[in-house]
Amino acid sequence: MNIQKVDLINAPHFENQLSYVGLDSWMNFVHEMYGHKIHRFIAEANNQIVGALSLAEIKHPVFGHYLATAPFGNYGGFAFENESARDELLKSAKQLAAEIEAEYVSIRFDQAASAPPDNWIQHPVYQTYLIDLTPNPDELLKKFSSDHRNHIRKSLKKGFQIRFGHLDLLDDAYEAIAKSMHELGSPYHAKTYLRKMAEYLGDTLEFAVTYDARGKITGAGVFIYQDKTIFNLHANILHFARSTYAGEFLYWSVIEHAINKGLSTFDLGRSLIGSGNDIFKSKWAPQKKLLSYWYWLAKGNEVPSLNQKSPKFQLAIAVWKRLPSFVIRLIGPYLIRGLV
Repeated sequence: MNIQKVDLINAPHFENQLSYVGLDSWMNFVHEMYGHKIHRFIAEANNQIVGALSLAEIKHPVFGHYLATAPFGNYGGFAFENESARDELLKSAKQLAAEIEAEYVSIRFDQAASAPPDNWIQHPVYQTYLIDLTPNPDELLKKFSSDHRNHIRKSLKKGFQIRFGHLDLLDDAYEAIAKSMHELGSPYHAKTYLRKMAEYLGDTLEFAVTYDARGKITGAGVFIYQDKTIFNLHANILHFARSTYAGEFLYWSVIEHAINKGLSTFDLGRSLIGSGNDIFKSKWAPQKKLLSYWYWLAKGNEVPSLNQKSPKFQLAIAVWKRLPSFVIRLIGPYLIRGLV
């Protein structure tokens, strides 16, 4: 088997497995946005591509020096036809990490059934949520609990409105997401991040923004289309609107929108197991899919815990929530560039 480091990955057979975050359009966007170096490998056997791996190299004074698939995404960037191709690609990733003196390699993909090879650690703390979309939304509604159906119906009577669009909704989408992330105690990117993403992904990306009966922004989402699947990259509801079921309105509106487009799957995106998002997404009767999070660690390093459940982040989250907006929008993009 031959492993090659390449400038671009031409492996259409693996597009869905790589997901949009492993494809060149996304990785080139990440490189242009933050300057992260992109490393691409393909595995070949009998003149056929049998595996592919896309890695972003992160160098950050706070979060360290590491390699990761699926930068700023849920999972993807690693695909293979067999374990031989898998292990050879992982070997190349480990060799690259040693050459550049990275602290660790993070591989995020959606094949949790297999165990990692020797010297790799499995750390399954995230899952994603897949809804099979039915041609008739009412048939899907029947699968939900009576309480959840009631909440959806209540949301439809609150006077909420939703708009779907592209760069025409950039300002409103950014305001909703940035404000919501501030409320949650998390840094977020600059508006340029969403603009460049939309430019690179073109009509495969769509913004959705929700408004209350007075026209006030209540939330927003960033959704990406690939084949017959709609992926939720972001879906944020502002705190003041949560008690009126604005979240239910957003998700149900996206479901109807996706069905009208003829799509068959809604991937609600990853969430930490046991988190509030996990509980909310579980209400939609999805198929839960445990994600594979595999790590190779350089000597002396531990599995990173770069999520909101990490005890070391609790004080930072509390402080961040209290900082004024102009401060968090100034330093937030600098911080989050290292949290891929």
